[in-house]
Amino acid sequence: MFVPSLIHHQASQFCADGHVSEIFGVLCWNIHKKNTVHSKFYPYLENFIKEQNVDFLLLQEATFRDKKHCVFSDFSFDAAANLEVKGNFYGVLSASRVESQKALACLSEAKESFIGTHKSLLVSLYPFKDGSKLLILNVHAINFRETGRYNKEMERFLTLIQEHEGPMIIAGDFNTWNKKRMLKLHEIREKLSLKIVPFQGSDKVKSFFGNHLDFIFYRGVELITYKVDKTHGISDHNPLFAQFRKK
Repeated sequence: MFVPSLIHHQASQFCADGHVSEIFGVLCWNIHKKNTVHSKFYPYLENFIKEQNVDFLLLQEATFRDKKHCVFSDFSFDAAANLEVKGNFYGVLSASRVESQKALACLSEAKESFIGTHKSLLVSLYPFKDGSKLLILNVHAINFRETGRYNKEMERFLTLIQEHEGPMIIAGDFNTWNKKRMLKLHEIREKLSLKIVPFQGSDKVKSFFGNHLDFIFYRGVELITYKVDKTHGISDHNPLFAQFRKK
């Protein structure tokens, strides 16, 4: 099993909505620790949120400090840290216009080979008006480890969510930089009956030797539109956006 994270941050005092909208937008982005150091990050993201009507921000390599910190005034957030440096925490962060009903922050069992840190992931549940629940899994998969270890970590996150029967979004940086990793990811996707948002190579999704690293998967909702923005100049990953409608 994944090790529960000892550093799970949550803030919801500014939450605006009580349930997920029938139509909702998801932004997934590995921001490469730039949200506190790049002067254009917050203005860029605020503009993107307004233009695309973003309801969920699924960030990897986010920086956050404490439970009082919130990404934006009308978003609540849950975050799972895998690293702390001088009072700054780094990890995955899921911000939303709806307060999560439940959130589980976890660390990978294995550590990265070179830097010795775990990777983090976050499972969150959000209510629709009809009482059904949207499960969102925000993933930053292990990178510098052998294929066998990668496969075990992927199987572990499957065990966290396979009992959920309702709508589901899984998104993040899966570090699928070779064919074996990609095959494992799609094996897990098929077990969960997930569809893939069909970003193309021309969309400039972060890739390694032609293999996309970033994905948005979904089930129980209808895909309306999607895009990748390539104009930000902030992170080495491009933000992925998808809009969905509840079935």
